[in-house]
Amino acid sequence: MLVESIVFALVGLVAAAAALLGLPGYFRASRPLVAGTATAAALLGGVLAHFCLDGRHPVVAVAFSALAAGVLTSLLARPDLAAGRAPAHRHHPHRAGAHRARRHRPV
Repeated sequence: MLVESIVFALVGLVAAAAALLGLPGYFRASRPLVAGTATAAALLGGVLAHFCLDGRHPVVAVAFSALAAGVLTSLLARPDLAAGRAPAHRHHPHRAGAHRARRHRPV
């Protein structure tokens, strides 16, 4: 189990490095937070898979740890804040009184 735990932690670090190097603009959180989240998710997912499978299929447990690391690391991604990808609805001034001029139903 010790060797598997080390492999799970390495899978988490690789997932964090891939996320930070592949899409650096999407992760506005600090790098240690992304690395810690990926490592903890990989360890938790791998240990959970190890106990669910009774340790019979270590390759499946490693694959599940990679999946868990990827899913939980993706929760930290903020593509709406990436450079050049700001939504169009932000930074537009609202017209004063525009909501009063329109009516949805005639009175």
